[in-house]
Amino acid sequence: MTQIRLKDWSDLSEPGRAEAFGLCLGVAERIQTSLAPFVDLCRADARPADGPLRGLPYAAKDMFRSPGRNPTWGLAEPVDGLLDGKKADVLDRLDSAGACCIGFTRMTALAYQPSGVNPLQGAARNPWNPEFATGGSSSGSAVAVASGAAFVALGSDTGGSLRVPAQGCGVTAWKPTRGTVPDGGAMPLSPSLDTIGLLARSVRDIIAAAPVLAHGLPPLRDAGPPQRIAVITDALAASEPSVQAACSQALDAFAGLGATLEPRQGITLLEAAGAETLTVMQAEAASVHRARLDDPSLDPMLVRRLRKGLEIDDKSLADSLARRAPMLDAFHKLLGGAEMLALPVMAIRTPPLAETDPEMPSFAPRTLYAMTAFTRFANFLGLPAVALPAGFDDRAMPVALQLVGPPGSDMSLLSAAAALQSITDWHGRLPAGLAPLAPHYGDLLT
Repeated sequence: MTQIRLKDWSDLSEPGRAEAFGLCLGVAERIQTSLAPFVDLCRADARPADGPLRGLPYAAKDMFRSPGRNPTWGLAEPVDGLLDGKKADVLDRLDSAGACCIGFTRMTALAYQPSGVNPLQGAARNPWNPEFATGGSSSGSAVAVASGAAFVALGSDTGGSLRVPAQGCGVTAWKPTRGTVPDGGAMPLSPSLDTIGLLARSVRDIIAAAPVLAHGLPPLRDAGPPQRIAVITDALAASEPSVQAACSQALDAFAGLGATLEPRQGITLLEAAGAETLTVMQAEAASVHRARLDDPSLDPMLVRRLRKGLEIDDKSLADSLARRAPMLDAFHKLLGGAEMLALPVMAIRTPPLAETDPEMPSFAPRTLYAMTAFTRFANFLGLPAVALPAGFDDRAMPVALQLVGPPGSDMSLLSAAAALQSITDWHGRLPAGLAPLAPHYGDLLT
């Protein structure tokens, strides 16, 4: 059977770009009943601004302020008190560059759940298999781009919330260097860890949008592969066999491009920095959202998680943050002159939804912990990361490889990912379950 693929934005002709919003909106309306990635859909009433992204259909996680609309933050009702006429910085930058918002996407409550489950407003469903988790908390954004309803989507990453859904939904994610993309007008969770970034099917579309979001990024001069990649071999060895196999074939593809793969033992650093991430996240989330602890509409499990953070005193939080600098030094030593680290996004396969839903008998709390075990360290250390499709596991669900570099190396990571995607075809595939909708995609399909 011929594989149906979705085009990159850069593949579209000028007439195709002019029609893209209408096509994406039509797709969004058709998948909303079955996959429910959106909280609200938008219509382009105004002519898009002239700019480098003119006409680009994008989606936004429902955590950003926009004029005349209160975001829900993943809660049962919109959040009051945000109708001040201001637009979140990232929405303003995309809109000013000519991009057009398709809609606001479903997220987990307060972005505090790695699986994508949301008992308060329902969950977006995985387009590859609705019985499996999407990954959270930027779940709706990942589903939107995987399904062809948008070319790029805004999300946030505090412990892996861009990269985990990138694996779950088979798309590409960019978690920028902390502080590179402005967070004005975005819902906070843990200010020391929060990062605003992008999801897309293709890294080429992320490269087009990244300089708009992050002013001052160096231009992408070379879409070539890195010369040296430090592979975290003990993380790879700790992963499930079909995750190992998929990531290994992606690494072999890098080697075929001329990159030297250098083995490293780094899982001890991942675990230590990951533990600090949890401490900081719990303490800061409890402080930021303390006023909501008595809200009877909140999910009890979310309230328990927030209350746990109140047990962490100011000194313990300060001590944890003080360990960031020596751990960042350890990261540079681990690189050992290589340009970036490579490791799986998750050691486990994308889990069945029933394992990640506290309301289900087969719920496994350890699965939730495992979903972010390999991503949290980058948040604590403020590092940029790119997650990119690396193949499929033995259940035909996507697997993702993660590239992590030193602060400020965002464009080098994106360049490396672009080089890999130029010779592989794991990204951009239309999930088989959506094949019956192919006639409605029009010029969006290759």
